[in-house]
Amino acid sequence: MNTSDIERLYTFNRWANARTLGVAEALTSEQLHRDLKSSFPSVMATLSHMLAGEWIWLERWNGRSPSAWPDQGLHRTVADLRPPWREVEQGQIAVIADLTDLDRRFAYRNIKGDAYNEPIGMTLQHVVNHATYHRGQVTTMLRQLGAAANSTDFSTFYRETTPA
Repeated sequence: MNTSDIERLYTFNRWANARTLGVAEALTSEQLHRDLKSSFPSVMATLSHMLAGEWIWLERWNGRSPSAWPDQGLHRTVADLRPPWREVEQGQIAVIADLTDLDRRFAYRNIKGDAYNEPIGMTLQHVVNHATYHRGQVTTMLRQLGAAANSTDFSTFYRETTPA
């Protein structure tokens, strides 16, 4: 994998997150917060976790190791998620623009305070993989709610965004 691959992966991640948020935005408040007995109880809780995960890794890439998750209860609607998510995405774009070596190791601490030293490229891939996993959960929840979920597959992204 090279920096162009990482840029494409993050363009995909933004595209897929936007599609997911768009469908979730059409839900009623009750549907958005209904406990569906998943890893995170509701569509909103899952989306908030996705944002928190992207934020915490951005903080780490920028040399900060938060000792707590952000307050995910602050987000009550999809519209509440959009501004902080845009900020995280802009931060990700800046980090990726400065990449020169995906094997460069960086040190950080997790929430528990455990120290790690890992290649930045691996962690960049992890964040998109994490988001893909949770978007799949959101898709299942949307279907349980009777909402029409849209495809967020990488192949769909490729077909929709790459000139023939």
